[in-house]
Amino acid sequence: MPSLPVLVLLMLAALLAGFIDAVVGGGGLITVPALMLGLPAGTPLPTLLGTNKAVAVTGTTLAAGTFLRSGALAWRELVGPVLASALGASVGVWLTYRVHGDFLKPMLLVLLVAMLVFTLLKPELGSLHAPRFGLHHQRGLAALIALALGFYDGFFGPGTGSLLIFLFVSVLGFDFLRASALAKGVNWASNLTSMVLFVSRGSWIPGVAVGMAAANGVGGYLGAHVAVNRGSGWVRGLFIAVVGALILRLGWQLLVP
Repeated sequence: MPSLPVLVLLMLAALLAGFIDAVVGGGGLITVPALMLGLPAGTPLPTLLGTNKAVAVTGTTLAAGTFLRSGALAWRELVGPVLASALGASVGVWLTYRVHGDFLKPMLLVLLVAMLVFTLLKPELGSLHAPRFGLHHQRGLAALIALALGFYDGFFGPGTGSLLIFLFVSVLGFDFLRASALAKGVNWASNLTSMVLFVSRGSWIPGVAVGMAAANGVGGYLGAHVAVNRGSGWVRGLFIAVVGALILRLGWQLLVP
């Protein structure tokens, strides 16, 4: 267990991560580095990831529930993507114990830069909710995206929420608010599945996870409420800011291992 001051700092990081993640994703790039600094040196990667998932699932649960109650998205639209995300995450966690995910960082960095440029060049992107496909095709594509990103979240994880929002906006034609609501449900499923699998193998630190989870839940609840009240334009602005921060963070990690 870390000291009390370190635990308090970890909880503050989890609070901020919950707020940001509820709106535009990217909370893992706050909590994972915080855990790397706060936990003892030599903590196994699956233990660190399992602790992080136990933290993240609280924030995504409260955020997803808030979005559903607000009417931003019907629960029927979540069933297929949630199941697909859980399946993908199961495979991803299995792979975590066998392969290290650091080789994905350069690819993620390129993808985030492309997302940011595309969003900046299309100011109208995500401002209106204009689905591009019929309902059955939309649900199928949403499930396919959820399967791929669920796998990524179980295996590596950082930036999952932001990637989901971008794909739901650019591929499906959702506005940023509805994309954020759907992304949160998908991310909840991958987080929950990953947490259960990690915890079942003892790969977590309960004393750290509980305090951080409580703070993350508060942040997630507040973030979802602010997103619903402020609307798609505000979510788009925060999305751009967070993706820019993720690019800087990953770029620094690659330059200074």
